[in-house]
Amino acid sequence: MPIAMNIDFPFRFDKRGRSAATDDDDHVRDMIEQLLFTSPGERVNRPDFGSGLLQLVFAPNSPELAAALQFTVQAALQRWLGDVIDVGALEVSSDEATLRVDLDYTVRASGDSRSDSFTRSLT
Repeated sequence: MPIAMNIDFPFRFDKRGRSAATDDDDHVRDMIEQLLFTSPGERVNRPDFGSGLLQLVFAPNSPELAAALQFTVQAALQRWLGDVIDVGALEVSSDEATLRVDLDYTVRASGDSRSDSFTRSLT
């Protein structure tokens, strides 16, 4: 029976020249990061995959924009990773050209609760 392997993100080669692998916890974090920072239309066979988060980074900050970002990210996480994680707390903040997402979630397979921050600088 073949053993499942989680390919690390970003893709790279390990010391043996093979695709680098990662553990289950890091793989879940990698999937969340890919979803958050992928814009819809970027994936060839999944044109609606992504959160659209990066498209709103340079919009003027306002309570309405913050609410829209929260709703958009929450919906994307539920749609694409709802079978993998349960979202607890979610906070999206933007400071000039840096976007930060703080996420508390529970991994469904293991029941482990985790808190991660995802940051992307657009400069």
